[in-house]
Amino acid sequence: MVRSMKDIIEYSKSLGRKKVAVAVAQDEDVLRSINEAYNMGLIDVSLIGDKKKIFKIADELQIDVSQYDLIKETDDAKAARIAVDMVSSGRAHVLMKGMIKTADLLKVVLDKDIGLRTNRVLSHVGLVEVQHYHKLLFITDGGMNISPDLRQKADIIQNAVNIAVSLGIEKPKVAVLASVEVVNPSMQCTLEAAALSKMADRGQLKNCIIDGPLAMDNAINIDAAKHKGIESDVAGDADILLVPSIEAGNILLKSLVFLGKGTSCGLIAGSRAPIVVTSRADDYLAKLYSIALASIACERK
Repeated sequence: MVRSMKDIIEYSKSLGRKKVAVAVAQDEDVLRSINEAYNMGLIDVSLIGDKKKIFKIADELQIDVSQYDLIKETDDAKAARIAVDMVSSGRAHVLMKGMIKTADLLKVVLDKDIGLRTNRVLSHVGLVEVQHYHKLLFITDGGMNISPDLRQKADIIQNAVNIAVSLGIEKPKVAVLASVEVVNPSMQCTLEAAALSKMADRGQLKNCIIDGPLAMDNAINIDAAKHKGIESDVAGDADILLVPSIEAGNILLKSLVFLGKGTSCGLIAGSRAPIVVTSRADDYLAKLYSIALASIACERK
């Protein structure tokens, strides 16, 4: 089972190269991460974008982009369409965002003619390695769905579970977070947490164990759970944290990275292929780990 970011790189190597199509590839951190992943043997690459700008950045970084498939397209919308079509048609396995707005790329992803849409909600799945937790921790959804309802939360959980399973976590433990660990009719997220737990019990959500509502301390610290008298297979040992809103997820993930000195990566799931969409504040290492994670995730049919 994968337990660290280093393990993700090594596991990705063992699966062989996957083809990554980069939409609007003229981005410094993207080219650095792509080049590193290529040199490690993780991926092959198609760069779609402004060739002049790509070569200029590559020269500054001393990267030989002649080893990649380069497709010239100076129009960002058309470049995104070419990249999405490559993945949709099976000529590439992973889609990656370059110097294009996420909303503009996702508009093409959701296009009914060439897009990658499924019957599930798209969601962001973050993964973080922190020093004082005993395994990797998934956080979802801190990047796409603003205030998901019960149906959307079910999809968000299944998206994260599918990625966790691809990493060798046979039955991921999902903690549905709230500010309290009891069901309170005045707090909608606690009602939905209880419903999601029962849905897992009845097999409506596959390959996972769900418990909630759980406060953050109970989800990741067994002593805190015992102190509150909580008996749970998930408490203190969660693999996946389902947050109640995008704000909660965004704050939690960035707090673990910038205050907790955690190492993170992530991707968009729920589409027919994984999509690497990282924050502009993420360094090239976060992008590298995200590429490796996506190359593993695309193995799961």
